[in-house]
Amino acid sequence: MKIHHLRNATFVIESGLNHILIDPMLSRKGQLPTFTHFRHKPARNPIVPLPDNALKFLDKVTHCFITHSQKLGIELLTHTDHLDTPGKVFLRKKGIPVVSHKKDAAYLEKNKINVDKKLSFWQVEPLLGGQITAVPSKHGHSWIHNFMATGTGFYLELPDEPTIYISGDTVYTGDVHRVLTEFKPDICVVASGSASLDMGGPILMPLDEIISFIEKAPNKVISNHLEALNHCPTTRLQLKQELEKRGLLSKTFIPNDGETLTIEIS
Repeated sequence: MKIHHLRNATFVIESGLNHILIDPMLSRKGQLPTFTHFRHKPARNPIVPLPDNALKFLDKVTHCFITHSQKLGIELLTHTDHLDTPGKVFLRKKGIPVVSHKKDAAYLEKNKINVDKKLSFWQVEPLLGGQITAVPSKHGHSWIHNFMATGTGFYLELPDEPTIYISGDTVYTGDVHRVLTEFKPDICVVASGSASLDMGGPILMPLDEIISFIEKAPNKVISNHLEALNHCPTTRLQLKQELEKRGLLSKTFIPNDGETLTIEIS
């Protein structure tokens, strides 16, 4: 299995002829508004461009998974760092079959996106000769999560490939813990930017929860959602240094934008 990390939570899983795009944020640098004004330094998002090799991977996409995109169908509450306007255009133009939680399906179909699978939590569904399970995610601590999109993680099992768990945007919960300790994925992808807004608690795992996630993960971990948005303060260097202190760096990949990881689990 190859993981082509593009930017933020956007990456491509390559498995044979299948190229699965995750959470397409395809905007140019600075095309989206700032996500915070006070708690973190305001800056238009994304704060970095797509890597130069992004088009090479996007041209091969055959499927797409979307972890979350909206709240109550209200455009003001869309999560453009996981599905933005260029991402919608890309999916529409190519007719890419999309997998999402059923609560996102109506919004995606309203945007003329080809929703192929509408998942329910913990129900196993066949996919690409293997199967996929939607895992609940909780997009924030405190009251703030009530205003965030209903999100999902994905546990993907493909033939002759490592199993992979994509956390989506979540804090550490009993559901996350269950996947790590019961499903025992070969690869875990964790959103590691420690995001927060101007009000409320963290909307992604803070650093101590990221460490707990990596400690509990039975095999390899990929940390993403880093250094692309103004409300995500954790840097690659900061995370690397913390993992080094705890002896966890050897099991963790922290890819640069445009980097390809090849992962084989015996």
